[in-house]
Amino acid sequence: MKNKKLKIVLIVIGIIVLLSFFITLMESSVARGKIALINVKGVIVESKTVIDEIKQYRKDPSIRAIVLRVDSPGGAVVPSQEIYEEIKRTISVKPVVVSMGSVAASGGYYISCPATKIIANPGTLTGSIGVLIEIPNIKGLLDKIGVKAEVIKSGKYKDITSPFKTLQSDEKEILQRLIDDVHAQFIKAVSEGRKIPLEKVKKIADGRVFTGIKAKELGLVDEVGDLDYAIKVAAQLGKIKGEPEIVTKKSTLFIELLKSDTESLIKKILPYIQVYYLYSPALQN
Repeated sequence: MKNKKLKIVLIVIGIIVLLSFFITLMESSVARGKIALINVKGVIVESKTVIDEIKQYRKDPSIRAIVLRVDSPGGAVVPSQEIYEEIKRTISVKPVVVSMGSVAASGGYYISCPATKIIANPGTLTGSIGVLIEIPNIKGLLDKIGVKAEVIKSGKYKDITSPFKTLQSDEKEILQRLIDDVHAQFIKAVSEGRKIPLEKVKKIADGRVFTGIKAKELGLVDEVGDLDYAIKVAAQLGKIKGEPEIVTKKSTLFIELLKSDTESLIKKILPYIQVYYLYSPALQN
């Protein structure tokens, strides 16, 4: 009889020990929840790289939240819009926190708008809600050296962005309407992403930049803090207890240099056929 009671006691103790072990294991798993860190750095000329990373981490159940580190003056319109849409799709699955670096302006701000939370450093340059199109004019130079460009075109405005001619008033009006349309898309994206009334966004959507502190006052960002703070916020939103494990995609120095050179080259040789969400300090003077 005593042996039977002893066996029952031992079985109960064993069950308690096993339950404690599994509970500890589960808590440990939650405590070591993962946060994905995605870097968006430099001029935005394409979207595939960032979108692929976002998709990968969105589908990974071990990733509890995503931190998007944005250090970009913006770039081409369509890639910025595509990244924006991908973030919109992701926030319904898991939190996305944007951490702004030195600059997160124009397209850099555009892609940040739909995030669950936006954290800017006090001195971050952000905002620059505007659009520009750069068209170099080398006609004067060609005239001086006696070179003339002959153009055969199918329509009156087919060569509207040609660097070999001076823009006429009707051409400027056409391009201005184009810019106004794309600008309106930017304003709408900010209004929807940040849940700010459209008219309020319009008042500050004149291309000016703001510090992180001013951006918080205007409702363009949620909080002021550094990358570590953004990771803590992401951990809270992802319901991670303890120190999270940071997962980030590694790239070689060669790839980074190649990417930087390619972006620079594209920006230099294609400025007259691109519409930009781009903060360009050189154009402020």
